[in-house]
Amino acid sequence: MRWDGQTLGHERADALPGLTGPAGLIRSVSTPEFAGITFHEIAAKSALNRVPGRDGSVWGWTINPYRGCSHACVYCFARPTHQYLEFDGGADFDRQIVVKTNVADVLRTELHRASWHRDPVSLGTNTDPYQRAEGRYRLMPGIIRALADSGTPMSLLTKGTLLRRDIPELVAAAQRVPVGVALSIAIYDEALQELTEPGTPSTEARLATVAAVRAAGLDCSVFLMPVLPYLTDTREHLRSAIERVAAAGATSLLHSALFLKPGVKEWFMAWLQRTNPDLVPRYRSMYAGGAYAPTAYRSWLRDRVHPILREFGLPVGRTDPATGSLLVGHAPARRSLEQPSLF
Repeated sequence: MRWDGQTLGHERADALPGLTGPAGLIRSVSTPEFAGITFHEIAAKSALNRVPGRDGSVWGWTINPYRGCSHACVYCFARPTHQYLEFDGGADFDRQIVVKTNVADVLRTELHRASWHRDPVSLGTNTDPYQRAEGRYRLMPGIIRALADSGTPMSLLTKGTLLRRDIPELVAAAQRVPVGVALSIAIYDEALQELTEPGTPSTEARLATVAAVRAAGLDCSVFLMPVLPYLTDTREHLRSAIERVAAAGATSLLHSALFLKPGVKEWFMAWLQRTNPDLVPRYRSMYAGGAYAPTAYRSWLRDRVHPILREFGLPVGRTDPATGSLLVGHAPARRSLEQPSLF
């Protein structure tokens, strides 16, 4: 692994954001509680990641306290980011987790710079901030407090029910800054959910988390992403999903079709070959032209979803076109750009 580029005082232009140095590997940890997973604890140089537009302007900001994700979603589009650290984007992404142990302290310093304009900051756009590791490292409370103390709007997207631990922090933050909360819940078939997202909490547990956020007085959206062609796009599955989301009290819903960029496509297609080999030719044809599902399919899916949303009185949520996260605060005007979501 490219830890030689993470030693104190060493700078690498090709390292991941926040790991360019001076940064240091503190230690690598494996415990019986997290069987098969290794945590690489590092001291990061930066916490805020700049999301640039094609013209070089700042489009948005994100924070990733972790790299890699034990949720192990077969469709996760962040998998290729692990390759920059000379891990693979497959099993290593699921089992080799980089932890920025000092992220809250570094963030607080960055937010107090005169150059910081309190633009909205998104969490959960790359890897999940409430994956299982967060129960051990407790990085999010400090991040939430630092953002709120600086007057910075924030949005959170997660599959992790550990979010419930921090609802009081989010309620307190929402008294001071705009706060957006969203749960990613894509699969409403228990057997399929366990196959595609083996490290995630159950769908029912995530819906209960939506209800808990709403009971605390906060809005909560649901990301029905990704919709898997021929697997979760039937009218029955979509209607059941939206009915359950509405019953949980969600305030809006967002959806999109599966996005398969290079580095993810190979991993997903290998999984599809093992579990649904009859669908492999269909997926090869559908994604032969690129990472996005064909325009005609996306239009078909929208026309199928929107009448069901109207039936249950759920509005369509809005995303920040830079980060793909829930739109909150005073996001600057930007060109429209289709942006996939990790979850």
